[in-house]
This record gives sequence, structure tokens and C-alpha cells, in this order.
Amino acid sequence: MVRQAAADNLQETDDLDWKEHLPQPPRDGHWNELAKDVAAMANTRGGLLIYGVTDKTTKLVGIDPEAVNFQRYAQWIRNHVQPYLPDLAMFPLSDGTTTVLVVDVPASEMAPHFVYGTSAKDREQQAAVVPYRDKDHTAWMAEHQIERAYRDRFSRTARAEEAVQQHLDFTTKTIATQTSAPSAWFIAVSRPHRALPHNAPQLSRDGAREILQDARSRSYELQTRPTVPGPLRAMGDRLDNPRPGLRRWVCSTLELSYNREIITELHHDGTVVMATNLSWLRDVEEPPGEDGDIPVYERLVDACSHDLVATVQQLQRSLRLDSTQQMAATITTTGKPRALAPFTDVHGIGRDSTPPFARRPHHIQPVHTLLSPTAGDDEGRSTAEEIRTDLMNQFGL
Repeated sequence: MVRQAAADNLQETDDLDWKEHLPQPPRDGHWNELAKDVAAMANTRGGLLIYGVTDKTTKLVGIDPEAVNFQRYAQWIRNHVQPYLPDLAMFPLSDGTTTVLVVDVPASEMAPHFVYGTSAKDREQQAAVVPYRDKDHTAWMAEHQIERAYRDRFSRTARAEEAVQQHLDFTTKTIATQTSAPSAWFIAVSRPHRALPHNAPQLSRDGAREILQDARSRSYELQTRPTVPGPLRAMGDRLDNPRPGLRRWVCSTLELSYNREIITELHHDGTVVMATNLSWLRDVEEPPGEDGDIPVYERLVDACSHDLVATVQQLQRSLRLDSTQQMAATITTTGKPRALAPFTDVHGIGRDSTPPFARRPHHIQPVHTLLSPTAGDDEGRSTAEEIRTDLMNQFGL
């Protein structure tokens, strides 16, 4: 595609910037050019910086792949662009003879991004500007443009938080109306900062089935030492037959009396909803009585957190989402608030119990985190452990 665009003399626009030479360190008090170009595209609508093509004649000259220094480029952007850009992707493309460097800059939900630098006359004084793309060149935002950009950011943030909360509330209501025995539930929502539009191709049933099956296998790879089946494994063959919902695919065992109660939803806009009954670890155990504390098994919370992250990452890859995922998780009870008793294997003997020092809260605060679209196993594992830790710390564990 790059070769064809160069041959067709495709001209630069607000989302395409040809660069002949690789990024160079700033000299004589100039701005860091890479940081400025990246921030400008993030502040507009995203786009591509392609190194190895002349900007006027669009001649494909290529770059020396040995001269590419990803660590240095990332450091320049990290040091000179605020707030941080987590979704940036940099990678070489080669046909065996010619190599180009592509910097893929998504439109940022955290715009405006400032670029920080010093001047040649006063190196001790830092200045900050907000660049943006105006057709084929970079310009600087005026004060009223920066003010509007901040308003837009706060509006986007508020809408995103409201959407996540609506999913949490709706799932909580669904559980409350379809369950009778007192129980504690893990409820989590993951939503991309930039949701897919309604006119995007919808996820098929076969696609949803494949995502869930792959996530079931991937979750075990993420867990350091899996000890109990998570919701994806506990659903059995229900996972293989997603049912249609409102712009989503739904797998649910709420109507089954012999299985753990679980809900897993894959939404067409990239949202994932997962809810699991935490109150019994095995089918043979009895639900808690009317006045007793409701058990919360830490091992199951851990499995739920890893299943959630695995499902989100598989959906990201299937839909090719290039946006950071906003994730929220909580533990709640059905019916009136009840004390929650954490069950954990404190002594490592394989038998769960409630430690005498543990707190028994009636309410758990929702926990929040982010997951980048390029996250690998390490980041996925770290995100799952962060969710589990933030929830269980509220029990004093």
C-alpha cells in the first residue's frame, strides 16, 4: 500500500505525512520534531507518519533498518508529549529490498496533547505548545482552540464513564430479577475509548464463538497458577452457542438450575460485559443462609479477572480495535446489602477459609484500569492481577 501510494504521488493530508529521513534528535533549541508530529496527529484525527518517502516527489527511498531506535523514539515522545500517548504503534515494513518506518498515531481521547521543549536563548525555561494538522502541514492551536479541545475531552470522558456505568447498572438489575438465592457477584465492563460505529461490520455468531473459545484457552495461559475454572470454562457448551441480544452476542446460564450463574456479552461496538456468581466454588455447596455472610472466593475472583482480560484481548484482535480499553469491575450482592466474607488460602494448604483479620464489607468500590490495544501477555497478566488485587484489598487481604 505504501509503494502504491508513493507511485501514485499521493499528497500529504492531515492524516498522512511523508518523511524522507528517520527522526533526529532536536538541535539548536528546536522542538523535537517526532514528538511534535505525533502530537499534531493525535490532536486532529490520527494518521500515519511514514519514514522513507520524500514529501514532495513521494519517491520511495527507504530507510536503514539498522538505524531505527524504537527505544529512543519512545523516550522522546514520553518526555516531550503530555499527556502520555499509550496507543502509539511504530513498526518497520519491508519487501526484502526496501524498508520504511511507519508510526501509526490514533486520534486521542485525551487530546489536547502539549509538546514541551526549550529555546536556544533560554534552555532553562520550558515552553509548551499544542500542535495540530491543518491539511498538509502542522499549525499551533490558539487559546480558544485549546479551550474547546479541553471541553471536548471532558465531554468524551463523561460520556465514556456514563456508558460503563449504564452497563454495570443494567447487568446488576438483570441479575437481581433473575436470581433468588443470596449471592455475591463479580461484574465487569470493558469498553473501548473509541467504540466501533453502528455501520461497522457486525460480529457474526461464528466469530463470537471463536473469540470466546480462544479466550477460554488464553486465560489459562495468562494465569500464573490456575486453581479453579473461570466463568468461560464453567459455562460448558453454553459458550459454544452465543444468542443474539441488542447489538451484542450473549452467553448466559441464568436459566440453568444446575450450573454456576454466568453472563458473558460481546457487543458489536467492542464492549465486553462479564458477570459471575462468586458465592459457591462447587455445585455441591449450599448457598448462604438468610442471615449469614456471603462468601467471596478469591481464587474465583482471580479466574474471573483473567477471563475478562483474555476475552477483551481476543475481541480487540478480532475487531482490530486500535483504542485503549476502559475497564471497570466490582463485587456486589443480590437483594439487600450483606456482609461479604472473603475465602482465601492464606496458609497455602489448599483449603479456603476467612482469615480472622479480614474485613467483611457490605459494599465494594468499583475498580478501574486501562488496557492498551497492543498489550501482550505480560501487560494482560498485569492488568488481570491489578483488578483482582484492587478488589481483594478492600477485604484487607
